[in-house]
Amino acid sequence: MRDGNYLADMFSCCIAGQSSLIMKVLFIGDIVGKVGRNAVSACLPGLIDNHKIGFVIANGENIAGGFGLTESLVNDLFRMGVHVITTGNHVWDKKDFVGYISKEDRVLRPANLAPGVPGYGSIVCPLPDGTRIGVLNLSGRVFMANMDCPFRKAKEELEALQKETNIIIIDLHAEATSEKVAFGYFVDGKASAVIGTHTHVQTADEKILPKGTAYITDVGMTGPAHSVIGIDVDQIIRRFLTGMPDRFETAHGKGILSAVVVDIDKSSGRAEDIQRIQLTCP
Repeated sequence: MRDGNYLADMFSCCIAGQSSLIMKVLFIGDIVGKVGRNAVSACLPGLIDNHKIGFVIANGENIAGGFGLTESLVNDLFRMGVHVITTGNHVWDKKDFVGYISKEDRVLRPANLAPGVPGYGSIVCPLPDGTRIGVLNLSGRVFMANMDCPFRKAKEELEALQKETNIIIIDLHAEATSEKVAFGYFVDGKASAVIGTHTHVQTADEKILPKGTAYITDVGMTGPAHSVIGIDVDQIIRRFLTGMPDRFETAHGKGILSAVVVDIDKSSGRAEDIQRIQLTCP
């Protein structure tokens, strides 16, 4: 866990007009390639204004051609208004990014990777009004690469984060629906929100769990609207028909932006509402 050091003017455009009692957090689903980045650029300003967003998180592990991240593209997202970028199993796809993630604590990698792995798994970000927001990135294990238990790692990380803030957003990058649902109940009342990522397909099960944690199994994808989870349709169909390997490329055309807005009570850290969003972007 590491504190984010930010200038107050980074947030001033977002928190203007927002209720002093409620923090509105926007979480943008897995951004895929140029189409996804363009969708964020086109749609994010309106989302911030319309929903009075105070903090923006985005999963960005697919921003570089659908596989991995680069320093320049990460900086583009920061300039667009994203405050923290989470990742998952594609975080190391661009080898040059390893050195950058070691220095940039606003880009997270799953906290339950092996000890000693470069980068940061969580962050606490101070806002100008004194609010502090914790963000924790974890990966599931079912049908994913082998790594430490996300449940046990969450318990450890939450105990540390709760010493600094009661507003904590978790990105659980995982494949299996059952693992995500179980995890949501495991941290219910200990985190403000559990947002599922990785499958690129938005689910319709957003809810507030009994003890006050907002939950959705998968927030969905921000990328090419007509694609197979971001990849060119013909390439994927050909793979299914032939079983032959192929170099996947991101699809082109119109984009969609998938996200959720979570309303969080600042004093308790409990979620009051979660709203699912999917927009068609030019």
